[in-house]
Amino acid sequence: MIFPSKESYVSEEGLRNLRLYKYSSIDKSPISQYILRPYWEFCTTLFPMWIAPNLITLLGFFFVLANVAIALIYTPDLETPGPSWIYFSFAIGIWLYSTFDNVDGKQARRTGSSSPLGELFDHGVDSLNCSFGAIVQAAGLATGLGWHTVILHSMAVITFFFSTWENYHTGSLYLGFINGPTEGLIIACVLLVISGIWGPGVYAVKLSTAMPLIAKIAPRNWAVIDLLLCGMVAMMALTQVPVSIYRVYRACREKGKSVTEAMYQIGPFVVYMWTLYLWIGSPYSNIINTHLVAFLIAVGLVFGRMATAIILAHVTHMEYPTYWNLLVPMIFGALITNLPLLFSRGAILSPTAEAVYLYLFLAYAVASYFHWAVAVIERFCTHLKIECLRIPYRPIVARP
Repeated sequence: MIFPSKESYVSEEGLRNLRLYKYSSIDKSPISQYILRPYWEFCTTLFPMWIAPNLITLLGFFFVLANVAIALIYTPDLETPGPSWIYFSFAIGIWLYSTFDNVDGKQARRTGSSSPLGELFDHGVDSLNCSFGAIVQAAGLATGLGWHTVILHSMAVITFFFSTWENYHTGSLYLGFINGPTEGLIIACVLLVISGIWGPGVYAVKLSTAMPLIAKIAPRNWAVIDLLLCGMVAMMALTQVPVSIYRVYRACREKGKSVTEAMYQIGPFVVYMWTLYLWIGSPYSNIINTHLVAFLIAVGLVFGRMATAIILAHVTHMEYPTYWNLLVPMIFGALITNLPLLFSRGAILSPTAEAVYLYLFLAYAVASYFHWAVAVIERFCTHLKIECLRIPYRPIVARP
């Protein structure tokens, strides 16, 4: 068998544990509390009662996919300036995705259709958006096929992983006073609107020209985009990752669990990031300047499986998952492109052969992801007697 059986994805014990499921979230952001929440509540009323929450989630993701398609049509190298309207569409698409992502849970409570599948579906789509959203943002900021785009992708997956890992141990999704889904998204939309007004070229301007005072203390030849990325990384490093680690540490101590074991669980993700950088950073790899978009989609699907496996373990009250098998194609890619450095020989894979391997990896990642997603959804729906994208019609009054 190419793929495992459906039962191996979700055990019978896991399905029985769904009765223990209870959703919990904490959002400390003042912007969410006092500005966006009333907006989300209003938007919820615009949806008919018959629209399923998961359908709202999926429709929101389609805005991002549409933006990716627009980016690949008008600026396939993620750098060449496109017509100004595409940058406004990027901002609108990301904003609508966020709106739909926040409305789905409210629609679930409004229609009485909340379920463990809803959290799994919602976070599963969010995990995919890490890569697809990063591609849109890269096109909007004209970061091109290079390391700036890789950094955008890395920030998204790192933040999401630690939030998901924290959720598993604490049992609650925690969003701090400053967080990615709120403040980070607003910043992203503002930057895209700026690209629509003045063009993405504004981010390529040298700091010595745009911000002479800051240029005096910044590394030489830094452009505006370098400063922006530095600020984003700092926000992630200071307000996201340390908070997640501390909350997991505290949760483990309170529950009498091993803190060391919880920290070891970060290991496979470290390998994921390490192999990602080793592969495309090898001097014998040609991906970063030619096939970066395909690469980010492939590794994004792998990350989607990893992150959603953790959420699945959370909602089914099962052991923390191991997903080393998902990393095999990435580990092989990193090894085969770096072996020449160890043995002082020429490239093992020609640029064409590496591209073929990458697209085979992408095809497998797509097939594997959909097989897993369909199998898990079917198992949940059968056990819970619900439908994923539809709220079954319930007549209020019996008909003759």
